[in-house]
Amino acid sequence: MHMSWKGIVIGLHIAPRSFLPMKTVPQLELVANVGITGDRYASEDGYYSDRPEEGRQITLFEAETLEALKRDCGIDLAADEHRRNVTTRHVPLNHLVGQRIRIGDCLLEATRLSTPCRHIEQITGKDIFEPLLHRSGLHARILEGGIIRAGDTICPA
Repeated sequence: MHMSWKGIVIGLHIAPRSFLPMKTVPQLELVANVGITGDRYASEDGYYSDRPEEGRQITLFEAETLEALKRDCGIDLAADEHRRNVTTRHVPLNHLVGQRIRIGDCLLEATRLSTPCRHIEQITGKDIFEPLLHRSGLHARILEGGIIRAGDTICPA
């Protein structure tokens, strides 16, 4: 089944270490089969780095979820607080596991849905674990690296 959709990158974020705040950046350098240059998981300094997972080289999160948190729960969560690398719009992340997607010139393979962790509540001080169940983003493997920027198109590969 090939879905027809087209989305956009609306934010890019990295954290060099797991307990540091995410930093919004204009572009990310994706390295095939490794991760994102300067990010905690590529440097093996992420919160889950003791449990290496090839499919967690890059993570994506829907802007629509941020809006739903505000609308449904009255919780303001900024794009740089969700702890994922790419904030998307118009991308059906929950339906992409096992699919390949393109962001700009890069090729990703969606490996699994992200699950929220209590760590995000510690960092943000916000009660968001429950509201983020089943809408906490997507993990992916980088098959073809390159540079991605805010404004880049995201589409099925």
